[in-house]
Amino acid sequence: MKIVFMGTPDYAEIILELLIKKYEIVGVYTQPDKPVGRKKILTPPPVKVLAEEYNIKIFQPNNLKQEAEKIKNLKPDFIVVAAFGMILPKEILDIAPCINLHASLLPKYRGASPIQSAILNNDKFTGITAMKMNIGLDTGDILGYDYCAVGNKTAPELFDELAKIAANLTTYVIDNYSKINPLKQNDTLTSYSPKIIKNDGLINFNDANEIYRKYLAFYYWPNIWTKKFKLKKINLIDTYSINNPSQILEIKKESIIVGCKRGKIEIFEIQPTSKKSMNILAYLNGRGLKVGDNLL
Repeated sequence: MKIVFMGTPDYAEIILELLIKKYEIVGVYTQPDKPVGRKKILTPPPVKVLAEEYNIKIFQPNNLKQEAEKIKNLKPDFIVVAAFGMILPKEILDIAPCINLHASLLPKYRGASPIQSAILNNDKFTGITAMKMNIGLDTGDILGYDYCAVGNKTAPELFDELAKIAANLTTYVIDNYSKINPLKQNDTLTSYSPKIIKNDGLINFNDANEIYRKYLAFYYWPNIWTKKFKLKKINLIDTYSINNPSQILEIKKESIIVGCKRGKIEIFEIQPTSKKSMNILAYLNGRGLKVGDNLL
């Protein structure tokens, strides 16, 4: 079985690793290397690093307009796509069945940030949909589902769990493809998850539960932040009490309790603008803040 794989981040790397063990990977498409960090060091995506370890042919085009002929020459039986970051043109979709591993239970959360959306909305469950791709955005027929609980997992934790589910679902779909009757999506149940931007992480102290869901969803990036600092480690205390927003209610041994208009959060660690992360008590001591004061 010959597979062309298209993917970029850690999520896709986990899927590719299992496919390498089971099938012949004749080519890997991934995003171009990008500058990372303050020093803008050119860094390859995780999928490229893994493909290099196995001496698999790698392609990193800026767009896919000229790639159809190259892919045809690889003679794939399937094209597997997972968090690739580019829309496939019809010329590629027509080469072989294109299976996309989308990290939601479609048609819920079509779009760029389905995992974060499931966390933000406090869903009980989310999952992976194996979908036969068409020219729409996550609108193709469904080939298989699997799911897991969302709970209070951070986005990176949920990414890892879903990646393992996706890897196993991919091999199941490939091995049983001829027996599967694709299921059309019910477009009336569609919801959309937009691309996350930095300002999504900006918080106020109105709703403790909203702050906590954002903390879990944006744990890796963009974090949650105020104009003064990022909140690096927090916990949810309650979702119902009525308080003055951002008032320090209690100072504990390693943390503080802060009020929201609705609910309370516990803060352990913050990162002031342009400084390293620090324990919240050190921040309070440096500014002479005490119970009853406003944290902001």
